[in-house]
Amino acid sequence: MARFTLPRDLYHGKGSLEVLKTFKGKKAIVCVGGGSMKKFGFLDRAVSYLKEAGMEVKLFEGIESDPSVETVMKGAQAMLDFGPDWIIAIGGGSPIDAAKAMWIKYEYPDITFEEMCKVFGIPELRHKAKFCAISSTSGTATEVTAFSIITDYQKGIKYPIADFEITPDVAIVDPELAETMPKKLVAHTGMDAITHAIEAYVSTAHCDYTDPLALHAIEMIKADLVGSYNGDMEKRDSMHNAQCLAGMAFSNALLGIVHSMAHKTGAAFADYGAHIIHGAANAMYLPKVIKFNAKDPTAKKRYGQIADFIHLGGKDDDEKVELLIAMLRKMNDDLNIPHCIKNYGADSYPTEQGFVPEKVFLERVHDIAVNAIGDACTGSNPRQPSVEEMEKLLKCCYYDTEVDF
Repeated sequence: MARFTLPRDLYHGKGSLEVLKTFKGKKAIVCVGGGSMKKFGFLDRAVSYLKEAGMEVKLFEGIESDPSVETVMKGAQAMLDFGPDWIIAIGGGSPIDAAKAMWIKYEYPDITFEEMCKVFGIPELRHKAKFCAISSTSGTATEVTAFSIITDYQKGIKYPIADFEITPDVAIVDPELAETMPKKLVAHTGMDAITHAIEAYVSTAHCDYTDPLALHAIEMIKADLVGSYNGDMEKRDSMHNAQCLAGMAFSNALLGIVHSMAHKTGAAFADYGAHIIHGAANAMYLPKVIKFNAKDPTAKKRYGQIADFIHLGGKDDDEKVELLIAMLRKMNDDLNIPHCIKNYGADSYPTEQGFVPEKVFLERVHDIAVNAIGDACTGSNPRQPSVEEMEKLLKCCYYDTEVDF
């Protein structure tokens, strides 16, 4: 038996934020990030709509990028003090992910972070509150997924929380919010989205319900991401839908080792002054992982099907895999994303010498490989790597060398 779970209601199209005024409840806490939602007026509009619905509203502001365990605990305490029956998360993936984790702790104050990270092991939610997610970025699709990524800065590791219980009750996919994204964010979130769709399509947990979503998302992202990056707002609006479709696919089909590697390298070099931004990490690692996974005959065939669906050509599956990899690498070039960690600058742009020194990478690569193997996303990857293979793969992602194993 398999399961396919999405939010009960998904409101989409321009102006869909206004549906908040129809919500039924007494108290709503609004979780938000660093200020763009306030700056562009969306936070005030959301609060106004909730008050129009007759609710008392409290804000929990300032959720950082790559939210920490500490932020989750503070937010949960704010919820316990206020007692909301609606949790509204607005912004990018970070405030929505953080609010999902806060929601668990609000409903179960004695649960530990370690217990929250037990894959599909969260107790039943919705005894105290329902959850609404409003996305402002076109990538993570956390507004429709059963996942949340929280960073333990003491360990330098990002942990995925995975359970259908944290799938939001309501998702609002209003493209007006995405039109405010800066270019770099468009690039990184867009490559995150195409990684979601491709990994979902080749995942061992894919099914007839997830495949069409993944394929259509890939088709849309190929058509619209670079144009969105270059300021075409019609394509920006389309990307907001495409990333959501990719999210619906991967929330149910799960992901693979591109995400395992991105989770475990993201904060691993923070002591050298920067993070490897999640979407950029996915963009760099995806071509290498496709080459690695394509040694598995089933995965190779499915990559070939993706290439056929988006009309890349190729006389056989080997050629189709190479054409898919070439397309993704060209997208990285068009989006000003580096091809490897060695050339990843602290500002995320390509540079001759990135912020991660070779010596430091080589010292840490074994532990990163062990952690990546243990990541929740590894189990559904079509080819299961050994620690040694994961180390070799990570080295290919550092140096941009050929995957031939």
